[in-house]
Amino acid sequence: MTTDFRALLDDEGYLLRLDDWSEALACALAEDKGMQLSDEHWEIIWVLRDFYRRYEHSPAMRPLCKAISRELGADKGRSIHLLKLFPGSPAKLAACLAGLPKPDNCL
Repeated sequence: MTTDFRALLDDEGYLLRLDDWSEALACALAEDKGMQLSDEHWEIIWVLRDFYRRYEHSPAMRPLCKAISRELGADKGRSIHLLKLFPGSPAKLAACLAGLPKPDNCL
């Protein structure tokens, strides 16, 4: 995927249309942010996408940690683990890579 994916994003880097998301786009977004997605990243992305399907919003950090803990175990749901995978603001970065809207309550 080339850099033309930026036309699909809003000013903050989130997808304008959820239906435009693909695994290839997630990889391109990650690469653009200097990241390479591992299996651990994908676990979180899939849990996030499932969370969005169920509740129709992207979780902020606390609900994200709870959802990850419930689905993948307490160790993976710890904020320190999520910060290692998604530096800065895990809820925002993971939502962006998962093709979801910016979480509420995230600056």
